Amino acid sequence: MRRSIFLLLCAIILPANFLILSAQTSQDRKMNMADYEKRKKEYVTKEAGLTQEEAGKYFPLSNELTQKKFRLHRNHRDKVQRIKDNSNISDEEYKRMLEDDVDVKLKEAELDKEYSVKFEKVLSPEKLYKAQQAERDFIQREVTNFRNEGGSNRRR
Repeated sequence: MRRSIFLLLCAIILPANFLILSAQTSQDRKMNMADYEKRKKEYVTKEAGLTQEEAGKYFPLSNELTQKKFRLHRNHRDKVQRIKDNSNISDEEYKRMLEDDVDVKLKEAELDKEYSVKFEKVLSPEKLYKAQQAERDFIQREVTNFRNEGGSNRRR
């Protein structure tokens, strides 16, 4: 059961990180993140059948995990960029970048494992599964809409 939850968290967080990174790194395209979070919360709450109390416990944990993963990836990108800024990258520097890639994945897996225990305390396995599925569906839809609309945050 924990493995399934772990895999679901991975599937949810990676697209979420991509969406956040895309929204924050694009100079020409901006997304209203507050509106995005509000719509995500409404969608997941409805699709998973969460009570207000359950939603009040689930979303802070989910947001906390997403932010920790975002910081982890941002730090990694900064390290890689500093190395790339050097026009003569040595094999040792390439090796460091590869090792850091693996370290980021391990740290992300540790976060998933840590938070899977926390999620299990706030939602039943059924509701947790449904919430994570709904979140993944919402994120996939939003990424597609964001790309297709050139950055505007209109609803479809």
